[in-house]
Amino acid sequence: MDKPKIIKLLDGEKGNVIKITSLNLDGVMRRRLLDLGFVTGAIVEVVRKSPLGDPIAFRVSQTTIALREEESSRIEGELVSNGE
Repeated sequence: MDKPKIIKLLDGEKGNVIKITSLNLDGVMRRRLLDLGFVTGAIVEVVRKSPLGDPIAFRVSQTTIALREEESSRIEGELVSNGE
C-alpha cells in the first residue's frame, strides 16, 4: 500500500482535498482555526489561490475560509485527492 503523501495546506493546489493531520499553531490563532473547523481529521478542499499565492481559500465544514501563508504553512495533512 502506498504511503500517504503529507503536505502543508500552503502547498496544496486548486482542487486538492486534504485530510488534516496536525496543526502547529498556538494560542488565539489555534483556537480560532479549531472553532472554524480546522481540526485533526477534517477534510479541507483548496478552492482558490490568489495570483501571488497568499491568501489561499479553503473549504472546510461547508464554509469557505481564506488563510494567509503564516497559518496555512503550519497546518499539515494527507493528500486525499489531487482534484483530477
